[in-house]
Amino acid sequence: MLNSSYQACIQACSNCALVCETCAASCLREDDVKMMARCIELDRDCADMCAIAAVLMTRDSAYAKAFCKLCAQVCRDCAEECGKHQHDHCQACAEACRKCAEECEKMAA
Repeated sequence: MLNSSYQACIQACSNCALVCETCAASCLREDDVKMMARCIELDRDCADMCAIAAVLMTRDSAYAKAFCKLCAQVCRDCAEECGKHQHDHCQACAEACRKCAEECEKMAA
């Protein structure tokens, strides 16, 4: 690990990416998939953003802070959308996204 000060954010991003992928996959199995379309879109975007953010921090990229700022916004949007749905996977995703957004905002400050 090049920069141990990023460790909490890397962990939060890695966890969020996995939880978002799980949520998207679970949403696809819901009875009313059309109602879950925006949730699935945001889950996928958030998972990708979080995975890239973790990689950028791991390599101590000059772009890590700027990317984490954007990642925090995507996480907040995903948390808001997932929070609207009562499914356990959506509620877990909303929580992981909120935690990740907080860590990314701290890191980007």
